Amino acid sequence: MNKSDEHKLIANNKKAYHDFFIEDTYEAGIALFGTEVKSVRMGRCSIKEAYVQIEKKEVYICGMNISPYEKGNIFNKDPLRTRKLLLHDYEINKLDAEVMKKGYTIVPLTVYLKKGLVKCSIGLARGKKLYDKRESIAKKDLQREAQRDFKDSARY
Repeated sequence: MNKSDEHKLIANNKKAYHDFFIEDTYEAGIALFGTEVKSVRMGRCSIKEAYVQIEKKEVYICGMNISPYEKGNIFNKDPLRTRKLLLHDYEINKLDAEVMKKGYTIVPLTVYLKKGLVKCSIGLARGKKLYDKRESIAKKDLQREAQRDFKDSARY
């Protein structure tokens, strides 16, 4: 793998995979200020409570927490401010059309660095029902148990 192809994972939204079926993913840039970029590079970012919304053909991420940079003094911005996501027009139109359907939403999945730029992976998601969540938990338990059995059999 080339050095330029590497991604440095900053934040991951595991809860999104538990609560939603992710049907399609998109890569978007985030419009940030300098001190916010420095804080993200230090790994001080959280997207657990974040959501994505479309307003007037522009995409915004709300509830994304980027902690203030300690050495940033007056240049620090509000940690929970709404930030613009950078997507192509055809991607925005496609997402907007899908969100108009009942049951679809857009959720942030990961925040990472790619070639020195802060990127966000967003997913077009459909909500899971309670029985779907139980089913996915049961599958994970079975996989974990099978992995444990395989590990034990390899020891002997």
